[in-house]
Amino acid sequence: MRARLVMCSTQSLESVHFADMSARSGGGARTRPHRGRPAGPAPGERRRSPAPTHTRLLALRVLERVQRAGAYADLTLHAALSRSTLNAPDRAFATDLVYGTLRWRGQIDFYLRRFVDQDLEKLEPLVATALRLGAYQLLFASERIPASAAVDQSVRCVRAAGVERAAGLVNAVLRRLSKEHQSIELPSAESDPTAHLTHVLSIPNWLARRWIDQFGVRKAIALAQASNRIPPLTIRANRCLISRDELLERMRENFPDARACRWAQDGIVLGRSGNPTRDPGFLAGHFTVQDEASQLVVGLLDPQPGEQILDVCAAPGGKTTAIAERIGPQGKTLAIDRHVRRLGLVRRAARRLQLANIHVVPRDVSRPIRDLTTGEGFDRVLVDAPCSGLGTLRRNPDARWRVRAGDPGRLAEVQLSILSNAAAVVRPGGSLVFSTCTLMPEENEEIADAFLKNFPQFVQAASNTLPGEVRDLVGPDGFLRCFPHIHDTDGFFAARFERQP
Repeated sequence: MRARLVMCSTQSLESVHFADMSARSGGGARTRPHRGRPAGPAPGERRRSPAPTHTRLLALRVLERVQRAGAYADLTLHAALSRSTLNAPDRAFATDLVYGTLRWRGQIDFYLRRFVDQDLEKLEPLVATALRLGAYQLLFASERIPASAAVDQSVRCVRAAGVERAAGLVNAVLRRLSKEHQSIELPSAESDPTAHLTHVLSIPNWLARRWIDQFGVRKAIALAQASNRIPPLTIRANRCLISRDELLERMRENFPDARACRWAQDGIVLGRSGNPTRDPGFLAGHFTVQDEASQLVVGLLDPQPGEQILDVCAAPGGKTTAIAERIGPQGKTLAIDRHVRRLGLVRRAARRLQLANIHVVPRDVSRPIRDLTTGEGFDRVLVDAPCSGLGTLRRNPDARWRVRAGDPGRLAEVQLSILSNAAAVVRPGGSLVFSTCTLMPEENEEIADAFLKNFPQFVQAASNTLPGEVRDLVGPDGFLRCFPHIHDTDGFFAARFERQP
């Protein structure tokens, strides 16, 4: 089980495959040209015809479905690209358009409201999406895409999509935006920090206010800026098949900037572009694509060879397979999740990584699971709980527009229920780790405090007893925290509890 608000356990497939080129434009209203590519038309602009480019039309339909139906951008884009005949540069361009438009929607809307008479949210979804897609190209990709092409292609897109009646509106608004946007002053961090986060850094207003209250203005701005940057590509060596050092040397052939992770024992940072899944070592099972913070959750769990481990929210399997690699062939990992189809991802990953010590069972962990063990219980249990996913906005920019202010509180009830059921199958002397990929206190610290209050047989693990792999990231309160703006990882929280003998 996971929070399907975002993908928390591993990196988004599309960000892996195409390196989310939109983030090259992160941090300002101008971008630098793609390095290593000759100057000239952007992908998809080689021919001018009455029809729009397939790349832009694909991006428009993906974005419209995300806005209208609440579809998840990563899954929708992946499905659209798998059905398309686009070549690699055009697939990367489509990914740039989708993720860039979603990432910078807050600033884009700030500009568009100056030129659209009615509320953007009341426009027909496809028309609003076409305006945002065109505005993204004008505001954030002007050094790669001529303004005339951005406007012209946006008009062609709405016509091809069946809303000819909106062509005049799209044309007029985008032309005015192209000519006048530089005269519009954006809110400054000094005069109005909340407006700056909302309209410049594209953080929803409710979340901007929460972050300012929680972290202070300076840190909230740093977090927002980091949430708009391209995340690193990070992999985890399969210690059952290859050492990290050997894998690092091999990966440097295609990723010359590759380096060992600072904290995760098996982790390697490859850089911020490329597609490691095309490397022969991926199919050979030598590594898994996984953010360093996600790897560190398993480091906190600290599975030992031969142990019996339960992963109660297993899909898609990033942490499950990391556990299995650590416990070796004499150990056993039981992976459960209520989504039967998504458990197939766990099985597929286990086969690729040549791990025979993973057993998969569909179960809803919001209900009792005592029947899963016949002895004293499991040596260690991991609860990577469903959450709002607000620590992974770099990889899942659509999550910021999907999550509502009340969602973290509602999810907290589910998290505590799952954690309570998981506690019942931890053997005396065993360990229980609770983790999320969010930064909201009601989903993190408050859950940990409530759990300790309700289960006196558990105590929080002392900081000096935690594995050295994670000790530097554990605060005085004993909780593990990772932040995009501090550690260049996804935002994660984790707590480890010990059941008293």
